[in-house]
Amino acid sequence: MAQIPNLDNSPLNLKSFREQSQKDLVDILKNIRGKKCLVIDPKLSGSISLIIQITILRENGAELRHLSAEPVQTDCTKVVYLVRSEFSLMRFICSNIHHDTSQGLQREYYVYFVPRREVVCEKVLEEENVHNLVTIGEYPLYMVPLDEDVLSFELDLANKECLVDGNTSSLWHIAKAIHKLESSFGVIPNVRAKGKASVRIADILNRMQAEEPVNSSDMVMPEINTLILIDREVDMVTPMCSQLTYEGLLDEFLHINNGAMELDSSIMGVQQEGKKMKVPLNSSDKLFKEIRDLNFEVVVQVLRQKATSMKQDYTDMTTTHQTVSELKDFVKKLNSLPEMTRHINLAQHLSTFTSKHSFQSRLDMEQTLVEAQSYDICYDYIEELIHKQEPLVTVVRLLILFSITNSGLPKKNFDHLRRELLHSYGFEHIAMLNNLEKAGLLKKQESKGNWLTIKRNLQLVTEDTDTTNPNDIAYVFSGYAPLSIRLVQHAVRSGWRPMEETLKLLPGPHSEMKRGGFSSSSSFDTLHGASAAVDRVADGRRALVLVVFIGGVTFAEISALRFLSAQEAMAYDMIIGTTKIVNGNTLTQTYMENLG
Repeated sequence: MAQIPNLDNSPLNLKSFREQSQKDLVDILKNIRGKKCLVIDPKLSGSISLIIQITILRENGAELRHLSAEPVQTDCTKVVYLVRSEFSLMRFICSNIHHDTSQGLQREYYVYFVPRREVVCEKVLEEENVHNLVTIGEYPLYMVPLDEDVLSFELDLANKECLVDGNTSSLWHIAKAIHKLESSFGVIPNVRAKGKASVRIADILNRMQAEEPVNSSDMVMPEINTLILIDREVDMVTPMCSQLTYEGLLDEFLHINNGAMELDSSIMGVQQEGKKMKVPLNSSDKLFKEIRDLNFEVVVQVLRQKATSMKQDYTDMTTTHQTVSELKDFVKKLNSLPEMTRHINLAQHLSTFTSKHSFQSRLDMEQTLVEAQSYDICYDYIEELIHKQEPLVTVVRLLILFSITNSGLPKKNFDHLRRELLHSYGFEHIAMLNNLEKAGLLKKQESKGNWLTIKRNLQLVTEDTDTTNPNDIAYVFSGYAPLSIRLVQHAVRSGWRPMEETLKLLPGPHSEMKRGGFSSSSSFDTLHGASAAVDRVADGRRALVLVVFIGGVTFAEISALRFLSAQEAMAYDMIIGTTKIVNGNTLTQTYMENLG
């Protein structure tokens, strides 16, 4: 199964978008004649593999290497670097070129920045006296389709950069990516933003439209009806909770990267000692598309039913006389056997984690933290984890959840846990604690918190959640409805105005605007009374909402959005944009830097 996702069923023509990115990269290679060595920044290789097949790069004369501090080993006289605009990568390139020069190697060098060149990077090349040896260009890859309804801007550190480092360069990048979408699909008439970064992106987007207007005169109606921008900072509770959907749990325990997992082959039932296997996960796999968004409890039941049904069909085949069309149906079912085997193996492996007592007790604790009713029980539990020296990321993740739902910790408790943590894990982690404080994720309690009010107003905790036939997004966390998706639900239904008071309790400003001369076009303010015609673009498809998360989104939140979109009362399709797919661990790890 190909790792490049099939985008045929995307509610937006993302295929043409991807084809343009393929063409741009092939053109770069074609313009450099003959054989060349393409040296790719390792962080980009996953994104590139979702855009273009490696064979196409080779067909265009490229020999592939990963950029590192080591010299590039190649016989090619032309070396093409494809890199993000990062200071440290410039050092690698300079070191490579200096090495070649010292060896008397005569080569042509090309540096293509993704998505755009930065003055600070070119300055490094100048200081190292290699600028005049290099031809500089840009490869404008601002976003990558991870699946038919998910776009990633591939900005791993956007959340920490905005909250801790004060670096907001990623906001321009996101606005540029959305503006590129507008160039293809029309100016988005309704924009709703919540959070400091989101409101700024909405402003940058307006500035870009004023400076480089998208020509909307030939478009009857823009394809994207509304853009909803949400800062991760607005809801840091959701990513710190353990996801309970199939895809969410796969990411929590086995880590999905660029739409694939790298696993020991033994997990997949292949007995090859120490061999790793790449397992792609996208909607090209029909069974995965069917089960990815279900609560894991239900996935096990579905797989069991399918296996039983297949076994029964096989028994019928061998014991009764079958017609040709019945044989044909049976063979068709057999074609899905590899997918069945793959997901039964994965589900079996996941069960080894989810059946552990430690996992169940963590879920109970997360629920208690979200309820924010039993302070002492939570405090003792976290203190015990520190004394047992449980993995630091697990402890910090719960600590963040504890701090947010209690609006910080009383000074005495705050100082005590901080001291215990440094004693247990080492004083080099003081930089991490400072980062968390700066980001407001771990703090001293200064006033009574408003989490209980937010929880009540948005109905975030639901009793007796039916995970088999869910009627609410809370099924993705077995009883907790992700705050971020509740906000989207309200933004879609009636805009920000009716929930103004609740929005003020959450971090950052909010804004709502109409733009692009479409102020009379369909708006969400009339969703339930809207006629079907209003909710459709010219060719009869449902109108679209683009929901963008600045600082990352979890698979469980994506599942909740898909669930919302599938409801009868919802007249809109949704596409999700994100700086990166995250989970509680990966998000926490961005703050974990050591001193020394």
